[in-house]
Amino acid sequence: MKKPELILPGGDLERVKIAFQYGADAVYVGLNEYSLRKAEVRFELSEVKEAIDHAHSLNKRLFVTFNIFAHNEHLKRLESDMKKVASFYPDAFIIADPGIVALAQKIAPNIPIHLSTQANTLNIESVKFWKKQGIKRIVLARELTLDEIKNIHTAAPEMELEIFVHGAMCISYSGRCLLSRYMTGREANLGDCAQPCRWNYRVYSSSDREKSSDVNSSHIRSHNNFFLEERMRPGELYPIEENENGTSVMGSKDLRLIRYLPEILEAGVTGLKIEGRNKSEYYLASTASTYRRALDLLKSSRYTEKDKKILEAELEKLNFRDYTTGFLFDDAKLGEVTENRRYKKTWEYIGIFTDNKNEILVKNKIMTDDKVEVLSPHNIYQDIIIDIYDLTNNKMEEINPGAKEQKAIIKLSKNYSVNSILRKKL
Repeated sequence: MKKPELILPGGDLERVKIAFQYGADAVYVGLNEYSLRKAEVRFELSEVKEAIDHAHSLNKRLFVTFNIFAHNEHLKRLESDMKKVASFYPDAFIIADPGIVALAQKIAPNIPIHLSTQANTLNIESVKFWKKQGIKRIVLARELTLDEIKNIHTAAPEMELEIFVHGAMCISYSGRCLLSRYMTGREANLGDCAQPCRWNYRVYSSSDREKSSDVNSSHIRSHNNFFLEERMRPGELYPIEENENGTSVMGSKDLRLIRYLPEILEAGVTGLKIEGRNKSEYYLASTASTYRRALDLLKSSRYTEKDKKILEAELEKLNFRDYTTGFLFDDAKLGEVTENRRYKKTWEYIGIFTDNKNEILVKNKIMTDDKVEVLSPHNIYQDIIIDIYDLTNNKMEEINPGAKEQKAIIKLSKNYSVNSILRKKL
């Protein structure tokens, strides 16, 4: 078995550093023009270089995404920017579009290419095809079962395989969604998804045309089918299809596979990838440290049922939309859609330490006598807020985020390291 690689997302330079600090082996980033997280990615070319240099200083790896599905108009600038990024020596490009694969091989033949999950690679013959095209690693489609992954590895053992093990999932096939462009004009496959799958809808059938005066009943009568009406768009009806398992134009549950890492590694997976370039520092710290602990336990041949339950409980301190194993065990049809757009939330991220003297950046309300947990890169501590001071040393009973970059100094039982996370139970 090859050594597994834990791969975290990086939405900006600070989050890249936090991901590495909490245990990532590699981080993936992207310029917003060529990334499928356009709205949340904040990287300039100089920052991509700094991220790569930082990774290499730690003897770790940095991957750069060029995983949009490009139109002709994108190619000239993409080629120019790819040349610049290649000169920084990233450890791989992550690409979905065959045309961009060809460009990368022409521009930077020495930079390995990892095929994005957006290419929805599902079978052995596709893996063999991409190997012939010079692909180093394939991020497999999320629709594969564990047995199918194992069969692919057996048939092509020289190909590095990567899968997503944690995070939000797009309800559309391998994330290739058309809803956003159809409903809002924002193109998901160019990184500008408006996430209409997570909006609130009413469902109508042909027989429901009298239920609402807002509904264009003549439009309903012209179809013998089902329709969705989005809460903020009364009268706009979107025809949908429904089978015996219901309709899938809804928000998916979040993926969590930490319990099944032994089976995943035995199946031949090299890369363990976490979704979330738009997620907070807290999300990165928690997921990176939790999956790192799991891998370290596996390395020492100890990963008990008790360990699994402890680590799963840690991941339930994040905001999440219920958890699922997705398609891994071929049981996705049993209920992978969440009924509520809102996250489950039992803990609150209240601050991040900005120095080693307990100065924090305030994220949510903090009060004297709050019982808190401190998540550090190597441990989790129980503590209590003894005192709170503003930066001019005025004592306070509580503090709120208020203005951007609101900071405070808090007195705890000890001082904690920079980028430790402060949270409390709700």
